[in-house]
Amino acid sequence: MITSMKNRKVKEWKKLHKKKYREQTGMFLVEGFHLVEEVLHSNWEVEEVILLEETPFPFSYEGNTETVTDQVMKEISQTEAPQGIIAVVKKISYQWEEGSRFLLLDSIQDPGNLGTLIRTADAAGFDAVLVGEGSVDCFNDKVLRASQGSMFHRMKVVDVRLEDEMEKLKSSGFAVWGTALEGAKDYTELESPDKVALLVGNEGNGVREELLATADELVKIPMYGEAESLNVAVAAGILMYVLNQ
Repeated sequence: MITSMKNRKVKEWKKLHKKKYREQTGMFLVEGFHLVEEVLHSNWEVEEVILLEETPFPFSYEGNTETVTDQVMKEISQTEAPQGIIAVVKKISYQWEEGSRFLLLDSIQDPGNLGTLIRTADAAGFDAVLVGEGSVDCFNDKVLRASQGSMFHRMKVVDVRLEDEMEKLKSSGFAVWGTALEGAKDYTELESPDKVALLVGNEGNGVREELLATADELVKIPMYGEAESLNVAVAAGILMYVLNQ
């Protein structure tokens, strides 16, 4: 059992709270029974599982396990009330392949929004989420918690340069729909293409103008009350389900 916060492994685990170290090592932490179960049932490689002393381990796993004290668990946990289980997971670098429904994300900076967007795309049956530059790290603990395990399902989540990927998508027969408030058509006026990539943008500024300029259609959701706009994850969720009707 690891009892000291000065233990080499404890220091390494804590470093994984930082994006820079996650990128250097290709590792990240997954915390809580639900997310650990999701990753163990996926094709992602679990390097080791960290368990609070006397915490039952209800999953089938034959890999490395480390037991730690309550004090050490609180040191490495990123939640206020740790459940006593954390997995150290190796990143998978995906490329998007075949599909007909993609979600493109431009500079999504709120971890809760990014996680919710990933979870909703998974629920809506989308094939991939392409996360553009300027967005929060997909392996941020708040993103992982908000995604509720969707990172580890069939749908691929890929970090990309959107300008390049939009060109590739269009050359592969995709129509790109960009969300906008000005100069856009009500989504009820448009028919869903066979292959479509839905582009949504930054919480405060929306999609960058240079990306909107290359979109095939600009689309909006009508506002019936006094609110000027919807939260990006809510708006994207509505449109993703519309596109699958």
